[in-house]
Amino acid sequence: MITLTEKAINAVAVLLPVRKTPTAGLRIEVTDGGCSGYQYGLKLEGSHTPEDTIIDCGEVKVFIDPNSLPMLDGMSVDFLDTLDGSGFKFTNPNAAKVALAVLRLIPAAKAPELKPVLNYVGWVRR
Repeated sequence: MITLTEKAINAVAVLLPVRKTPTAGLRIEVTDGGCSGYQYGLKLEGSHTPEDTIIDCGEVKVFIDPNSLPMLDGMSVDFLDTLDGSGFKFTNPNAAKVALAVLRLIPAAKAPELKPVLNYVGWVRR
């Protein structure tokens, strides 16, 4: 289950009425960021797909595709507005599991520069 704080819900809800196209909810997904690994994606959507998991957060409905759901389960999303800037903050207890799953896909021979670091944290593919 993904949770949005009240600040996150309010930040999204402010955008809904000012959009020119109808919005059904907020899509949160995990995308492949290439060299930088996985990234979180947020976008307002006009509709959901039949495969999506839909989470009702009051004024905001959250859509999650089946591939992203296992990596996002248990995550919370907050909205921060500080002097340094504003934006969404993701707290994901699965982040280490996601990193581990990605690292297991990388053969140690193809990433020799990572091997000392991965050995240290016990993440080398065996």
